[in-house]
Amino acid sequence: MRPSLSGPGRQLAAAVAGLLLLTACSSGGDGTGASGAGKPVQGGTLTAAVDTEPVSWDIHASTQDITAEIQRQVFDSLVSQDAAGKFHPWLATKWEISDDYRTYTFHLRKDVRFSDGTRFDAAAVKANFDHIVAKSTKSLYAISLLGPYTGTQVVDAYTAKVTFSKPFAPFLQAASTTYLGFYSPKALKANAGKLAAGGAADVGSGPFVFSGYTKGQSAVLTRNPKYAWGPATAAHTGPAHLDKLVFRFLPTASVRAGALTSGQVQVAKAIPPQNVTTVKATPGLSLISRRNPGGNYNLWLNGSLAPLDDQRVRKAVQRGIDIDQDVKTVTFGQYPRAWSPISPTTPDYDKSLEGSWPYDPKLSAQLLDEAGWTGRDAQGYRTRNGKRLTITWPQLSIQATREGRDVLGQAIQADLNKIGVEVKRPNLDLGSYNTEVYGGKANVIDLSWPRFSPDVLWLFLNSGSAPAKGGINATFIKDTDFDKWTDEGRATLDEKVHADVYPKVQQRAIDLAVVVPLYTQVSLVGESSTVKGLTFSPSNWLTYYDAWLVAK
Repeated sequence: MRPSLSGPGRQLAAAVAGLLLLTACSSGGDGTGASGAGKPVQGGTLTAAVDTEPVSWDIHASTQDITAEIQRQVFDSLVSQDAAGKFHPWLATKWEISDDYRTYTFHLRKDVRFSDGTRFDAAAVKANFDHIVAKSTKSLYAISLLGPYTGTQVVDAYTAKVTFSKPFAPFLQAASTTYLGFYSPKALKANAGKLAAGGAADVGSGPFVFSGYTKGQSAVLTRNPKYAWGPATAAHTGPAHLDKLVFRFLPTASVRAGALTSGQVQVAKAIPPQNVTTVKATPGLSLISRRNPGGNYNLWLNGSLAPLDDQRVRKAVQRGIDIDQDVKTVTFGQYPRAWSPISPTTPDYDKSLEGSWPYDPKLSAQLLDEAGWTGRDAQGYRTRNGKRLTITWPQLSIQATREGRDVLGQAIQADLNKIGVEVKRPNLDLGSYNTEVYGGKANVIDLSWPRFSPDVLWLFLNSGSAPAKGGINATFIKDTDFDKWTDEGRATLDEKVHADVYPKVQQRAIDLAVVVPLYTQVSLVGESSTVKGLTFSPSNWLTYYDAWLVAK
């Protein structure tokens, strides 16, 4: 057995529905980076503005990072993860991992209670993990974090053995996330069908209790006075310092920024790049800027569908976009241009890719000529055998304006038009979008997927992650090397193996031109000087357990 690393075929329709918020999924542990210093003050209400409202509050079913971020305050996990990627005790005091990474044995705390009084024990671990994989749950992301899960054995009241059919080394990182957090077994039994609604149905063991929700406006969390089991990565272990947390849903960027500068909220997520200067110049405010780990904001090219089934055409598209200029202009220089499908803050990022595939419209023209697209029609678009070179890149109407991605899309269209490629961007509702994109009918999909693990590359490129299987591999190709290397990566925690296979995956993705990395997402958070102790997870989710307020 390995010692603890710490101290003391769903159907396609169901699969794609969970992927509806393509740019809002993530997975990360807790407890890195605190803002402020001094002796914490008890009490007070902190109001935070967020840019997205959860479609579902069910941590076991939702794919949204906003669900996981807010619900982190309500739900605990087996382990916590620090900024260096190391794991530490939380609800589990210690654990053992089998040499083949198929069995994880957790020894649990004996003093944990859910907010309804139910005790946390090995039976609760089993009830929650079994709930995630149950067909009735319709889990859309948490189930992927359980990988090849075969079951949980209750060894004794406070020992749980979790088993997998194949080696699954990323499990500890997955187990640090909200998505694999724990509901009270009593609540699961009584309210399994109501978890998406949040509120009273949400019963966790965390430092806050979900006490109120007004759809379209706000969610209210109140302090759990009996909480005494904070993660080892936190600054304290008792009840939260704040009496109450209020999350206001303000999707309009200018309104969200205005709420911060006017003092209506003390924290604001997703400050728009154009408002960064104003926030920095406002007395009593500061801006926190942190690069997200995991998948960058990328264009994924469908290699199974013409005309992008031709690698030369994919490469022409990849090299025909002036990414440096487009990203700099649209994000006001706040988001760095990307070179790899994963960000520089992700473990095993391949820095050698930086600068290796610059904008080169002359190369694009040469490749398109080689591919036979040598004709031109009246509008100047390339043709072959009388057919125009056209690619389809749908946009989801409810998310089109996020981070100015609609404007960036227009710039990319203009770039590709210059090399003779027509880009159609139909604006689709959710149902049509899912059918088109995850049914493999679109040429291009834009997607980001923050996660503090290089295993995100398995989700992007392994054939086992095909949309028909509930995955997100939008390349729609089966590549032997991608499968081999990403399978090898998730079969071990050996750093030498990771340092070998994951850079090769990144390099091959660029070489095959199945991806066009655009930019690394940056968490731009505005914060009042009255807020202290705000922390971030490794995936840049805000956590409020250690937060407190000083008097104005």
